[in-house]
Amino acid sequence: MIAILAINLAAIMAVLLILWRMAVAIRDVSFIDAVWAYGMVGLALATAVQVGLPRGEAGWACLALTMIWGLRLGTHLLLRWQRLGRDPRYEAIVGGAMRLRGWTFATAALVMVFGLQGPLLWLASLPAQVGIIADPGGPMADAGWFGVAVALFGIGFEALADAQLEAFRKDPANKGRVLDTGLWRYTRHPNYFGDAVSWWGIWIVASSAGAGWWTIAAPIFLTWTLTRWSGRPILEKSLKASRPGYAAYVARTSGFFPWPPKAP
Repeated sequence: MIAILAINLAAIMAVLLILWRMAVAIRDVSFIDAVWAYGMVGLALATAVQVGLPRGEAGWACLALTMIWGLRLGTHLLLRWQRLGRDPRYEAIVGGAMRLRGWTFATAALVMVFGLQGPLLWLASLPAQVGIIADPGGPMADAGWFGVAVALFGIGFEALADAQLEAFRKDPANKGRVLDTGLWRYTRHPNYFGDAVSWWGIWIVASSAGAGWWTIAAPIFLTWTLTRWSGRPILEKSLKASRPGYAAYVARTSGFFPWPPKAP
């Protein structure tokens, strides 16, 4: 297991170094979000190849769920980047490092984005990698099927949230407005919530296959980064500055878990 995980880490770092050079050439790192999703698919596939394909239902479930989640999300994010261009979150991260530390764009992009994303991507996808490796073969336990249901719910929730946001953005009448209907009425970040639920489900499947308890660090880290680090905090800071009604939306709407909005 250690050898396979080490090979995966080295491989994803090599890929990210190549993509870093591409980002330097176009002076934009925003496509890293799509790389994050596709990278998890790549790590799951690389693991399956190294073990000679999953031996049982749980291993196949880890692989299939990761591919469904990652290919859907990665394609969505790639198309969004092609349409909208630079992401203000990464502009702030890279630009801030350049101003505060005097770094070049290349250095800031390597240290703050690509060099950091590799180990974190590898960490977040540990349930899929270890679940495939540890899978003993044969039918999946009932807990594993519960995990499949949780993951599919999360994938569907995130996909619906993304579709609602895309439809909202395509209407010129909504420019400068805040989306507060559909799933976005009940949580300010339904896409992040669905993302986290997806990986908690995959972790449950991996656990049913014999993955060690320590792999719980992955969904905990992913949930933390979405709610406390690079997800919600940076995005909401930008939205508060650009959307006049966003502060009121924050006051009445749950920040992560879906919940009925507060009365005005």
